[in-house]
Amino acid sequence: MQYAILGLLIVVVIGFFVLVWKAAPQWRWYHITTVISIMLLSVIFIFPTAGALKSRAAWHKVKEELELRAEKAKAENHTLKFGSTTNPEAGKGLVALTHELSVIGIETGRVWRSLELKNGDLNGIVLARTQDAAVIPADAGGAAEPAPAAAAAAPSPVVPEGLIVYGFAERPMPNSTSLLPRFYLGEFRVTASTPDQVTLQPTSNLEKIQQDSITSMQAGSWSIYEMLPLDGHEMFIADGSVSDEENLFGRVDDKLLADLFESGISEATLNSYLRDGKQATPDDPPLSRWTRVEFIKKHNEQVDGQRTTAATDGNFFDGTGRALDSRLQRTEGDEVGFKVGDQIVLKEEAANQLIDSGVVKLINQFYIRPLNDYRFVLRRIRLRLTALEAQDKKVEYQKTVLLDAIRATEAMLTTTQADKLKLEQDFDQTEKEKIAIQAYHDQVSKSLAETRAELVLLYNSNQQLERELEKIHSTITERMDSLTLAR
Repeated sequence: MQYAILGLLIVVVIGFFVLVWKAAPQWRWYHITTVISIMLLSVIFIFPTAGALKSRAAWHKVKEELELRAEKAKAENHTLKFGSTTNPEAGKGLVALTHELSVIGIETGRVWRSLELKNGDLNGIVLARTQDAAVIPADAGGAAEPAPAAAAAAPSPVVPEGLIVYGFAERPMPNSTSLLPRFYLGEFRVTASTPDQVTLQPTSNLEKIQQDSITSMQAGSWSIYEMLPLDGHEMFIADGSVSDEENLFGRVDDKLLADLFESGISEATLNSYLRDGKQATPDDPPLSRWTRVEFIKKHNEQVDGQRTTAATDGNFFDGTGRALDSRLQRTEGDEVGFKVGDQIVLKEEAANQLIDSGVVKLINQFYIRPLNDYRFVLRRIRLRLTALEAQDKKVEYQKTVLLDAIRATEAMLTTTQADKLKLEQDFDQTEKEKIAIQAYHDQVSKSLAETRAELVLLYNSNQQLERELEKIHSTITERMDSLTLAR
């Protein structure tokens, strides 16, 4: 292509000079000079013009690529900021996540992470702020950038003195270097605080496993919370999982549960987490059975109570579940309207009432794990542990009594065994004596029988002799009488 253009240019130049040669007789010298100068300049400036056009084409291509990249960056920035309605994998936007973080920050209060344990003295636990320690304020999601004057202000204490906080031991997650709270260490009061370290003291007696973790320095990294963390459902759901007909909240991340509960929990408790949001079974407790229904008629439901209470009153809802706290009540009316086709999830009892009234139809039933209020759960566990400790002492006392009784019984058994041996020996001797006495008895009985038989014979003999004597005596008497008479 370049050679063709060069050839065309040569032809044009030759043609130009031919035309000038033909017109030379009618032109003046300055006409010819001007035309030739213009022609030469035109030919000369063709090359920088071509270079400029080539450079412009290259830069125009770069411009188009940058414009495409800018549009793509704007779209990505919009997606990162607000999320995507067409791509579920994009997840939530920065605005939504910031709002959620703000809500979580308000619910959890201030959090101080990555505090290093300096000593294991339970009367004064010292935690030092490390270089990468982080403080998450209660309004983390909506906190503004600090002003330069505020940034240059004097450093404040790590934790306000006198504050009641809750301590957790941090451990790295499997296959990760991030430290997360994994073990509850107890409730503490801040007794002293400086910009570099804080001193804590337990508000009550700690459990032995908590004491061992602190005194042995196993809990080397701490997180302390102004408020106890709240229980929830979404935190145990796998990333990217969405709600469907089988899972109300999404698929439960069983690997995450296995990592979090590596120390071991009861099978029933683990199943309650694994089945959270799944379809209900007839064996599930009524409090954990929730029903998804679809409205087949228009329906209005009153959600606010007849009276309003302040935040300090503590009554958030009335006996029917309607909101009393002014912060929870609606501003545009105390009723919520539902259209035909709307779907909501209700407790089984409330859903059955609407189904019986013909307002809704049943879609599905789910098992929803009852959430834990750790303020009361920890207190209840504490009371149970105290009761178990008292029962353990009672059992130990009973065990001591039983051991003493067993030892006394064993001693008595030993003595009885000795007596038994003696009695057995006496019994053997008695048996021998009994046999000897029986033999002697038999011998005496035999001798007695023989003597008796002999005495009987002698008695009979004596009787016969007596009769004979009487007969002889009678004969003598008669003879004497006869002799007497004869004289």
